[in-house]
Amino acid sequence: MAESRIVSVFGSAQPKPETPRYEEAYRVGELLAEHGHTVMTGGYAGTMEATSKGAKEAGGHVIGVTVGQIERKFGTKKNPYVDEVIHYDTLYDRLHHLVAKCSAAIALPGGIGTLSEVALTWSMIQIDEIERMPFILLGARWHDAITRYYGDGEFIRAEYLHLLNFAQSPEEAVTMLDAWK
Repeated sequence: MAESRIVSVFGSAQPKPETPRYEEAYRVGELLAEHGHTVMTGGYAGTMEATSKGAKEAGGHVIGVTVGQIERKFGTKKNPYVDEVIHYDTLYDRLHHLVAKCSAAIALPGGIGTLSEVALTWSMIQIDEIERMPFILLGARWHDAITRYYGDGEFIRAEYLHLLNFAQSPEEAVTMLDAWK
């Protein structure tokens, strides 16, 4: 079995149960738990809830990193599948924890928050602020976005593009994570 890791899973709060995006996130959580990993998410709804639920129902441990700013602005509460809550008052502190306190990360499709998690993780790995780790972007949308952003390589060196790993399915993502040396 692969080394056990704390895996941050980034994704949107928007997907609802029984939708393809929710089911994909559920499968990610389920596989991570089955492979002995701890799941860490933002702790709220959508793909965060689905990933937490999948991990919890597969017998895994789930950490939710919550934030007062979001709770005050939106009236949001942690999802019921979180075992351990780490609470911050600011989004900045929450974001830093999700990125810096994991030993691997998987990004599902998402919105502005997910994009900031991906950008910060990529940047912190690039400048060696955090150790190089499995960083997997799940789905064609990520591959298309990064390829378009990379363009002809004028602003991003190829060696930094190679810090990212692309997967097309939850199974492929977890297989990549487990194969990481």
